[in-house]
Amino acid sequence: MRDYHVHSNYSDGAFLFRMTAAAEEAGLDGVGIADHCMLPVSERQRRSRNTVGFTLDATHERRREAIEYLDDGRDIDVYDAVEMDYDPRGEEEIADFLAEAGFDYAIGSVHSVDDTFVQWNGEFADMDEGELEAFVDDYYDALVDLVESELFAIAAHPDLIERTELLRGRSTVDHYRRVADAIADSRTVPELNAGRALQDIGVVHPAEEFLEALLDRDVGVTVGTDAHAPEELGPRAEFLRERVTELGLEPVSPFDAL
Repeated sequence: MRDYHVHSNYSDGAFLFRMTAAAEEAGLDGVGIADHCMLPVSERQRRSRNTVGFTLDATHERRREAIEYLDDGRDIDVYDAVEMDYDPRGEEEIADFLAEAGFDYAIGSVHSVDDTFVQWNGEFADMDEGELEAFVDDYYDALVDLVESELFAIAAHPDLIERTELLRGRSTVDHYRRVADAIADSRTVPELNAGRALQDIGVVHPAEEFLEALLDRDVGVTVGTDAHAPEELGPRAEFLRERVTELGLEPVSPFDAL
């Protein structure tokens, strides 16, 4: 088993050497270090990027040297990847950066829609029901744009809004089917992401009906723990092992899409 979605101290995770050691201890054959990267297209995004420090666009070469060193010293493949925030307004800049950076593969994710951050519950506190439903529609519009951009090997946690209390349960089968159709016509593969499966809210990505829509279209899925700390990685990897066995799936590699 290979885990294609792990974070390190080059974004919001633990030290790189601790994450790779945890992957090795979990019995994985490979681990993808896919740190967050944001190329801001607005002043609000710029402030957010500078606050959280998602600056892999400036530090990826330094991290690549560290990965090469760790890859030589461990009995596990370590991949040089990125989780890129996708905003259709910045698609050209993202394409240029990914072409220049030369990562092993790129993961795309929608963390914000028109500067509204998906996982900040406070963003939605003053919205009425109509506005909340409209935001969910806009989120899936952006997700389809991400897939159709053909910039990414993996679409991360495709129903990320399920982690946000005020948005949870508002996705529909029509949303799922629309995204599944786009993925079926693209090189992008969706991710079976451990999400918050081992926490109280029990969210796994994609949701059952979403996964069913993907499998109905013979879409393969890859796997990622989305771990940010060493103690998360092992239990999430075991959860995903059990999940793919239960589903009878053979996870695909992002390299199949390149």
